[in-house]
Amino acid sequence: MREERRSGPSSGRPRPQRHGQRDNRGPRSFPNMRWGIAHIYSSYNNTIITVTDITGTETLARSSGGQMVKADRLESSPTAAMSAARKVAEICREKGVQGLYIKIRAKGGHNGPKNPGPGAQAAVRTFSRVGIRIGKIEEVTPEPHNGCRAKGGRRGRRV
Repeated sequence: MREERRSGPSSGRPRPQRHGQRDNRGPRSFPNMRWGIAHIYSSYNNTIITVTDITGTETLARSSGGQMVKADRLESSPTAAMSAARKVAEICREKGVQGLYIKIRAKGGHNGPKNPGPGAQAAVRTFSRVGIRIGKIEEVTPEPHNGCRAKGGRRGRRV
C-alpha cells in the first residue's frame, strides 16, 4: 500500500497557501503582538475615533473629524476621518500597538440612524493602509428592543 502525502490540520504541517489567498490568521497566531480596540463612532455630523487597550479601560489615543477640518459641514467627511485615523495610528505606533480590533458604532437607539456615517469605512481603510493589522471588525450600534414609540405617527412618514 502506498502512503498518501497529505497537508492540513491532521498532518501536522501547514497547508500550502494558494495564489491570491490572504493569510487571515487571528491574534492568537501573533502572541507577542500588542493589540488595542478602535472604537469608531460615525454619525452624519462627525466621526470620533478612540483607541483603548484590550480591556477597554485605558484610552491610548483619541481624535475626531472636527479636529482635522475648519468647516462644520466637513466634520463627517471621509477625508476628515482619514486624517483622524492617521493621527490615531501614529500615536498607537508610538505606544507599541501593532494590531486593532475595530468596533464601529452609529447613533442608533430609538431615534437615530442605524447605519454609520461616511467616515467609518474611510477610517478602517486608513488603519489598514498605514500598516496596522486589523483583527476583527464589529458593528456595535445600539438597537432598540421596542422601548419608546417611534416618531412619525400611526401611519408613518408620508413622502
